[in-house]
Amino acid sequence: MRVAVIGAGIVGVTSAYELASDGHEVEVFEAGSAVAGGASFANAGVLAPGYVAPWAAPGLPGKLLRSLLSRHAPMRLRGLAALGMMPWLWRWWRACHADAHRGNRERMFRLACYSRERLEGLTQGLRLEYERGHGFLVLLRSDGDLRQARAGIKLLSELGVAFELLDATRSHAVEPGLNTDMPLRAAIHLPRDGVGNCRQFAHLLKAEAQQRGARFHFGRPVTGLRPGAPATLRLPAGDQAFDAVVVCAGVASAGLLAPLGLKLPLAPVWGHSLTVPLRHVDGLGQLGPRGALMDERYKVALSRLGRRVRVSGGGELGGRAGTPAPAALATLYKVLHDWFPGSTHLAQAQPWKGARPMLPDGPPLLGASGMEGVWLNLGHGASGWALAAGSARVLADQMAGRSPAIDVTGLGIERLT
Repeated sequence: MRVAVIGAGIVGVTSAYELASDGHEVEVFEAGSAVAGGASFANAGVLAPGYVAPWAAPGLPGKLLRSLLSRHAPMRLRGLAALGMMPWLWRWWRACHADAHRGNRERMFRLACYSRERLEGLTQGLRLEYERGHGFLVLLRSDGDLRQARAGIKLLSELGVAFELLDATRSHAVEPGLNTDMPLRAAIHLPRDGVGNCRQFAHLLKAEAQQRGARFHFGRPVTGLRPGAPATLRLPAGDQAFDAVVVCAGVASAGLLAPLGLKLPLAPVWGHSLTVPLRHVDGLGQLGPRGALMDERYKVALSRLGRRVRVSGGGELGGRAGTPAPAALATLYKVLHDWFPGSTHLAQAQPWKGARPMLPDGPPLLGASGMEGVWLNLGHGASGWALAAGSARVLADQMAGRSPAIDVTGLGIERLT
């Protein structure tokens, strides 16, 4: 088939690669100037299926309300702009029910495990070299943090995730650079998980897709879409027809699909990150983390990417593009200083803010849209990097009429109708 892919984030690039590998004639249309230029640009890079979970979870509505009084809250409502998200927040609140959360988390975990397997296969099979690190350590500062983590620890066991609960001494052995003056009650160690540079991987896979015939068009926004056989894209230079169209344009996907009657509850949840060069000290070598860590209290990840550390986290509801929020950056600086003081060149820190395309219940939408010729691969939220490779393969199989390698129940458009 002749297939158009709308969007060249990590989800769009992996989709283009899988479709081109299946022998389709693929063209990718991206409004920006490069691949992985939006939400994929400076994300945490963490690859940990056991911690891929919906933001809709029991207890989170109360935490969101309390965040209004907290300086370092992991989630924030951004003033009057958040009022426009009330319909989304209502659906999110309903999805926070324990049974709904469990089902959605199991769906995301299943997809994340398959995605990690597929990502590793691509990395090894194509001999892709990008910044990677092994091991994921979830830091629990206090007895209270440990108590709150018990339900998650139980679920990890039920899902069959390989992990170990470590005391402070053993945690420091796993990550020797951790600040010994910082109170640490325990940590959850997931040795099979790790971190990878999403943007580097996207550029490498783009080249592989091009070798298989895919063509990428940058600075080419899609302004409209008409289903059918063929389906038609409206472009600045004129309409183009395709046998199939894959929509994976991040938060812009909702605007493309709404005129067709498909009104998705897709909202931007803004995240922040800092990318900071690590210091080198004679006799100690490179400071900072070895792999990836998560401060469970503040929901902030610290990831080793080559000679840099990326500190990322937070969720801003009702935010907008532009200057990063000072309060969000203050939390990132605090967590970095708490655990790795003096390890970085802070004067060279690069702040970033990006919109995660999030559905209120958590899992992405994969598969047929219900409109002829239009397919969906969108709504991955904060887990795009962890879910992209598996999502792309699932979608390519569905488009070819093959049964995907995993159960995709609850990942299609039918769950929203």
